[in-house]
Amino acid sequence: MGKTLGGLDAEIETIDREVEQHLDLLREVRRYLHMHPEPSGGEFQTTLYIAHQLREHGIDHRVVESERGIIAGQLGASNEPLIAIRADTDALSIIDEKSVPYRSRHDGVMHACGHDAHSTMVLGATLALNALSRGLDRPLPWRAIFQPAEETALGANEMVASGAVDSVGKILALHVDPTFQVGRVGIRRGALTAQCCGVEIEIWGKGGHAARPHDSIDPIVVASQLLSLIYQTVPRRNDSREPVVVTFGMIEGGKNPNVIPERVRLAGTIRTTQRETTERIKNQILAICRGLSEASGAGIDVDFPMGPDAVVNDPDLTDQCEEVIVDLLGPGAAEHIPQPSMGGEDFSAYLREVPGCLMRLGVADGRHRAEPLHSPRFDIDERALALGAKLLARAVVTLAHQDARGATP
Repeated sequence: MGKTLGGLDAEIETIDREVEQHLDLLREVRRYLHMHPEPSGGEFQTTLYIAHQLREHGIDHRVVESERGIIAGQLGASNEPLIAIRADTDALSIIDEKSVPYRSRHDGVMHACGHDAHSTMVLGATLALNALSRGLDRPLPWRAIFQPAEETALGANEMVASGAVDSVGKILALHVDPTFQVGRVGIRRGALTAQCCGVEIEIWGKGGHAARPHDSIDPIVVASQLLSLIYQTVPRRNDSREPVVVTFGMIEGGKNPNVIPERVRLAGTIRTTQRETTERIKNQILAICRGLSEASGAGIDVDFPMGPDAVVNDPDLTDQCEEVIVDLLGPGAAEHIPQPSMGGEDFSAYLREVPGCLMRLGVADGRHRAEPLHSPRFDIDERALALGAKLLARAVVTLAHQDARGATP
């Protein structure tokens, strides 16, 4: 007779034992992924490699239609809501500057945001949950999601469209955080990340000779005025207690030093924690562009491509996850994050469908200066791999027990 969902302590022991038995494999998987990164939209070999690991361990899985994502665990309809755990698999277009044996072998592409670690930890949790499930006399309601293209905010939507959250009632994820040491986990109820919106501006002037600007409409001058006006106006017209960040990271225009160009392009982002704030900022930018266009004679076209919504952690689920963190790592291991990050995360696409919680897992070793995310020297303390796998798997079985108690008449 297999164990029932009544033996939570025994199930946690099984999870921890399974993860410990696979420590070498987890390190090997993480280093392989770190050496073979693929950018957003090109995660084909990464998907094949993860699918191979799942197949080798007898875990049911399905590669989605794009061949760049995987759904594992319970694949069909379920009589009870599933608890999903999610990893992202894509890398960034950054040159790896580390001097370690597992540095990137793909020039100009690097796992500088820890997605190799995320994939490894979810794989580790999947191995443990699969082993545990074989000893139970009823299905354990879990699913694992390996998604592509988080950095371009497209992958989560692709996975939702592929049925990743069908029959799912809750979803959990970890993101590595080099500002916390190994053994610490950052949590926050409510808004954890920003809503992100792109800003793409095209300024059309009248080209001419650099010696005769009076015969031209110089789009470079208009671009400089526009940037100055936006940077001055937005902070003065919005409540300073409300998080707002507007940044332009790209200016493109002109090819010759003695020619006034016809066109200049600007691109940046708007980051807030509320959709209403984003809409207000967009209207302010549009008003500035209209006024400057009339004053300068230049044409100004503006587009606002939408990025990910804010990640808003479910308060009750966050509290439950905190209990799991403390049980695994001890009192004080859960660090309450006081303010939301102004970074973006497409985990929010899942949260439009089901409640969830994204946690920040410490990966700094405490001995060396930790490189920030997206640094060309970013790395992690690999002791975090087992902790992340245990935390996710423990959270799944703990939530399953709580759901089962709540469903008992």
